[in-house]
Amino acid sequence: MALRFGKKKYSSVQVRKRDVPDGLWEKCPGCNEILYAKELEGNLQVCSKCGHHFMLARKERINLFADEGTFVEWDADMQSVDPLGFTGRDSYVAKLEANQKKTGYKDAVTAGAAELNGHPIGISVMDFKFLGASMGSVVGEKITRQIERCTAEKRACIIVCASGGARMYEGLFSLMQMAKTSAALARHAAAGLPYIPVLTHPTMAGVMASFATLGDIIVAEPGALIGFAGPRVIKETTQQDLPEGFQRAEFLEEHGLIDMVVARSELKERIALILEYIAE
Repeated sequence: MALRFGKKKYSSVQVRKRDVPDGLWEKCPGCNEILYAKELEGNLQVCSKCGHHFMLARKERINLFADEGTFVEWDADMQSVDPLGFTGRDSYVAKLEANQKKTGYKDAVTAGAAELNGHPIGISVMDFKFLGASMGSVVGEKITRQIERCTAEKRACIIVCASGGARMYEGLFSLMQMAKTSAALARHAAAGLPYIPVLTHPTMAGVMASFATLGDIIVAEPGALIGFAGPRVIKETTQQDLPEGFQRAEFLEEHGLIDMVVARSELKERIALILEYIAE
């Protein structure tokens, strides 16, 4: 009897990979831990393992400072135009439209009136997700109007800062905002009213060189990058190694450029305490 040999036939089984929704997990850049997004959200976007502060959306920022139901937005419909007719690789108008669609806001800052533990304040919150929170005419104008309203209504002024610097698409119109906001703050100070900037990651260039560092008390979040030029540019220009932690909030506090570094969970109470001392 003849023996027949052959390869055994196996059916190909396809195992379907379980779909994992996007945004369910976040990797912490501080400690490389994988964090559950809902847990991170409940902890004000702060890593429970190492304390790394992620960026916080502007709505959550406002809720962090404003007493419930007290925030009233100012100048919500103000939006940028294209004063220079900037085309380049991508037109400025297209950039604005894309960022408006992405964020749901007209520009990179939201300003308004609120109460903080019963203290009347005016508050602006800059949003890095909108064109890197670059300071153009609208950002400068809304912040200036906020400061002027605070002066007229005798409110403390709070600006939550985050920015990559001037908005290059507006050229000199952008750089003018440094002087305009600073002048408004000088009048606010002359009226004897408090101003507290809160520096978040990152606060750089023209914003850092103007209203971000003109406060009566300058507060920063842990680990925030704060400076004019970035550390890589400085290192390449000076051809020198920079100190450890250079331009981070803790380094600047140690060297006297800012007054205090405060964890996000403690910000509202700490600022309320400051206002108790200097608002009257």
